[in-house]
Amino acid sequence: MVVKGMIKTGAYFDSVTLMIVGRELSAKPGVNDAAVVMGTAENLAILKSSGLLCPELAKAGDTDLLISVKTADEESAVAALTEAEFLLKSMRKRSKQDASYAPKSLESALQVLPGANMAMISVAGRYAGEVAMKALRRGLHVMLFSDNVSIETEVALKTFAQSQGLLVMGPDCGTAIINGVPLAFANAVSRGEIGIVAAAGTGLQEVSSIISNEGAGISQAIGTGGRDVKKDVGGIMFLEGLRALAEDEATKVIVLISKPPHETVIKKLGAAAHAVHKSVVAMFLGADAKTVAGYGMTAAVTLEEAALLAVALSQGKTVESVRHRLKGHDDELNEKAAEEIGRFGKTQKYVRGLFSGGTFCGEAQVIFRGLLREVYSNAPLAPYQALADAWKSQGHTVVDLGEDAFTVGRPHPMIDFSLRNRRIQDEAKDPETAVILLDVVLGYGSNMDPAGELVPAITAARKTAADAGRHLSFVCSVTGTEKDPQVRSQVEQRLRDAGAVVLPTNAAAARFTGRIAQELDKEAKPII
Repeated sequence: MVVKGMIKTGAYFDSVTLMIVGRELSAKPGVNDAAVVMGTAENLAILKSSGLLCPELAKAGDTDLLISVKTADEESAVAALTEAEFLLKSMRKRSKQDASYAPKSLESALQVLPGANMAMISVAGRYAGEVAMKALRRGLHVMLFSDNVSIETEVALKTFAQSQGLLVMGPDCGTAIINGVPLAFANAVSRGEIGIVAAAGTGLQEVSSIISNEGAGISQAIGTGGRDVKKDVGGIMFLEGLRALAEDEATKVIVLISKPPHETVIKKLGAAAHAVHKSVVAMFLGADAKTVAGYGMTAAVTLEEAALLAVALSQGKTVESVRHRLKGHDDELNEKAAEEIGRFGKTQKYVRGLFSGGTFCGEAQVIFRGLLREVYSNAPLAPYQALADAWKSQGHTVVDLGEDAFTVGRPHPMIDFSLRNRRIQDEAKDPETAVILLDVVLGYGSNMDPAGELVPAITAARKTAADAGRHLSFVCSVTGTEKDPQVRSQVEQRLRDAGAVVLPTNAAAARFTGRIAQELDKEAKPII
């Protein structure tokens, strides 16, 4: 294997261009992997962990453009680097030809749209804080899509925003629905009486989609960025979001979604929830349900349960009715799993979860706690262990393909399926793989033809297993609605036609998969 790279000093391209070029390079014959990124310290570290940091790139600076390829031989490497330069020149030429007027600053943007009350910011992390503060000083709410923003900057932005009665959604906030408008990665959902505050983007998408699919709707869905509920930030915007929804006459039920908040934060949230004269449902992934309930919130273990509870409470139904419904779902899944178990060979006993949504990867682990003793992940939740190598599965494995090691120089896996499709083929060759668990996330910003990307990969993987005398099961959940541009029912049908088991939620898919794995791996005693 050959790893070769080049530095282009002072060459700046936007992140979308770099991701497109990186994807096209990776698809070239003879290229195993490729990255086209700016030479920041963070990107250099990710290149190193991905095996793409060659000596010629090690001394690059922040403003340098780095191109790195991993190929089968030297000739392919040279050809790939030449192709990268050609692609970059072509993209720049196309950009100039297609250029229409675009404001170059916040000030010029406000001249074009003087009535704006929100700024959506996606610039390099080292500049994002300054731009966000300018927007706040102009009286604008902020959705900060940028990542690599320091904790200190985040706290300063949110503290100032709080003093001005403004929201800062982010940094690294990828999903929100404000006044019915989906922002960034979000779904086309119905308007309604349920409000959401979430420090988890795909969690917000799953809950809002389920609510809409159940015939209810969303008033507002406020993202906060994942670090908001940590001790250093203190839940500033989570609390502001809760306050805003408590005061919103259109919101009757509030849903809170995040990984477990720090102890000091959950106490603040509990006190705030007690003062709210509306039903508050909380899904703090992996948190103790009794602790959450002790603060006066209705505790949900999964995203599915949180959505169904919110719908029931908005319709005057009881919590018990939801529990009864979910118990019926579990019984159906157990029967379905029993039918699938007899189809596997003697060597097959492991589940391999390949997730584009980090929240889904975490939710699967929470569900597996009741079924499987050992699970490995690149984003492990206690008591599970970290993978020795994120690129290689061991035992039961669930992988968040949105982690930095996988996204350097690539679009997010909800956009670009190429890395996951290659991983699917690798798992199919492993004689111990029984089930491949996938999430499929629809909506604005996501891949416009997910079935078109996945079906060939599923078909090829099933053929690989069949040629070796094995049955390979694919289990998928599809997050989205009929109103999404991809159309949920059409995606589901195409996946079923390819032989996949398609279940309505990530939680259902994880329970079904975990039940199969529990039976196949008899020594895998549950943790709880």
